[in-house]
Amino acid sequence: MASSHIILPKEEEEAAAAVAEAGLGVAVEADHDSPAQRPYQEQAPGKAALPFSATCVRISRDSYPNLRALRNASTMTLHDDDAAFVKIEEGDYGYVLDDVPHLTDYLPDIPTFPNPLQDHPAYSTVKQYFVNADDTVPEKVVVQKNSPRGVHFRRAGPRQRVYFESEEVKACIVTCGGLCPGLNTVIRELVCGLSHMYTVSNVFGIQNGYKGFYSSNYLPMTPKSVNDIHKRGGTVLGTSRGGHDTKKIVDNIQDRGINQVYIIGGDGTQKGAYEIYKEIRRRGLQVAVAGIPKTIDNDIAVIDKSFGFDTAVEEAQRAINAAHVEASSAENGIGLVKLMGRYSGFIAMYATLASRDVDCCLIPESPFYLEGEGGLLEYIDRRLKENNHMVIVVAEGAGQDLIAQSIPAADQQDASGNKLLLDVGLWLTHKIKDYCKSKKMEMTIKYIDPTYMIRAIPSNASDNVYCTLLAHSAIHGAMAGYSFTVGMVNGRHAYIPFHRVTSTRNKVRITDRMWARLLSSTNQPSFLSQKDIDAAREADKVANRVKSGEDAKNQSAPVLANGEK
Repeated sequence: MASSHIILPKEEEEAAAAVAEAGLGVAVEADHDSPAQRPYQEQAPGKAALPFSATCVRISRDSYPNLRALRNASTMTLHDDDAAFVKIEEGDYGYVLDDVPHLTDYLPDIPTFPNPLQDHPAYSTVKQYFVNADDTVPEKVVVQKNSPRGVHFRRAGPRQRVYFESEEVKACIVTCGGLCPGLNTVIRELVCGLSHMYTVSNVFGIQNGYKGFYSSNYLPMTPKSVNDIHKRGGTVLGTSRGGHDTKKIVDNIQDRGINQVYIIGGDGTQKGAYEIYKEIRRRGLQVAVAGIPKTIDNDIAVIDKSFGFDTAVEEAQRAINAAHVEASSAENGIGLVKLMGRYSGFIAMYATLASRDVDCCLIPESPFYLEGEGGLLEYIDRRLKENNHMVIVVAEGAGQDLIAQSIPAADQQDASGNKLLLDVGLWLTHKIKDYCKSKKMEMTIKYIDPTYMIRAIPSNASDNVYCTLLAHSAIHGAMAGYSFTVGMVNGRHAYIPFHRVTSTRNKVRITDRMWARLLSSTNQPSFLSQKDIDAAREADKVANRVKSGEDAKNQSAPVLANGEK
C-alpha cells in the first residue's frame, strides 16, 4: 500500500520530527471510503500542542522526496504556503497520486454512514454502485514504453461511505465572476442532485457572488424553484467580481451551520475557494468545499475543458458567418470578429477551425506584427487581391503589446484583479483603414463584437450534459468528505487539488499540431520571427524535461526547507 503524507512547511519541520520521535503520529486510512475507522491516538498528558497540520496525518522523514516526486512529475509551481495542504501518495513504477484534502485529515474520529444511493431505485440496475477506492485518473495518457506512470488524480464518483447524514446537510451554492453558458444548469443539477440522490432538503443560494455570504439573505432553493432555469442564460443567483473576505465568509458559514459549500467560478474564484477551505480547516469545522471551474475562455489548468466552451464556439459561428456575408458582399470587404480570450485563444482557434471561412486568426499566445515583409497588413493586401474579401478573427487579448506602443494607457484592473484590455478590434480596424488609405485601395470593413451575446445565452445540449456530470461529481465528492475542484481529465471526471488549477493557466501551444492545423486551414503566415519560434520550442523542451524527471535535482533542490542540495 502506498504511503500518504502531507508536506510540512519549514517552520513545522521540527514539530513533525517531534511527532515522529514521540510516537504521536495520527494514522489515517489510505482509503477514505472504507467503513472501518482507525483509532485516533490521544495526545499524551503534559505534551505541548502541535500545529494542526502536524497532527493531521502520519508524518515521515521522506516527506520531501514525495514533494520532489510531485515536482518532477508535473510542471506546476508549488507555493510554500500550499505545502501544508499537499497530499502525495507514491506507488510503483513512478506512480504519484496528487490527492485532495479530506475531513479525516484534521477530524480523524468523525463517523461515517452508508451511502443512501445503495437503496436508490434509479441505481438498482447499475453494475457497480460505487467508485473503487483505488481508482485514479492519469494526468498524461500519451506515454512511451518505459515512461513512469506519472501524476494521477482521485477519480470522481459516489463512495460506499459518506461523512454527512442527509438530514444534517446544509448546503450553499455561489456563482462568481463573469457570465458563462451553463451556470444555471450547474445550479439546477446541484439542487436536484442533492435532493433526488441524497434526499437533502436544506440547499441555499448565495446571491451576487462572494459578498453575498455576508451582505444579503440566503435564498432557499428546491427542485421546483430551479426546474426550468437551465433554459435561461446568466445565473439566477446573480454574480459579481471581488468581494472576497475570507474571515467574514467563514464566520457566516459557521454561524448558519453550513457544512457543504459549492463554489462556481474561474481561477480567481477557485483561489478564493482554496482560502475558504484553509480557514475552515484552521477552525476545525466539518465542512466540505467543492469548486466547479467556470471560464468561457477554457483557460483552467489540468482539466480537458470548462463548461460553456462548446456553446461559446458554436455561438461564435453566427458572428463569423455574418462577417463572411458582409465581407463577400462588398468589393475588398473585410469582416473582423473579436472573440473572448484574455490570455488564451481557444475560442478563436476552435471557432476558426469549425468555420472554414476565416482567413486569419490572431490569439494572445502567438505574437504578430503589422508592417513590413510577412506582416499582417501585407497579408491582408495579398488576400484581398486574391479573393476580393477576407474574414479576420481576433481574441480580445491578442496584440496588447502592439496597442500599448501606439496608445499609451495606465494599467488598470477590474475587481477580480484582471488587467483591463484595450480594444484590439477597434485598433485593428483603424490600422487597416489607414493602410488601405495609404495604398489608395477602396475597402469596406465591418467590425463585429459578439462577446456579451455569447456569454448570455443558455448552454447547448453538449454543455448541459457536461454541467450535469460536473454537478453530480461535486455532490458525490462533498458527501464523501473531500474538498476539491472537479473537472474532466482525459475524458474521466476527477477530484483535483485547488492549488493545481490555480497555479497556472491553460494556453494554446503554438508548437502543437492543433495550431498547425489552423495555419493550414487559413493559409495565413505564422507572423512569428525565428526568435519567437525558438523561444516557444525551448519552453516546451523545459516543460517536457520537468515532466520526465530529467531536471529532478534542479527542480527539487530549491524546495528543501533545510537548505539541503
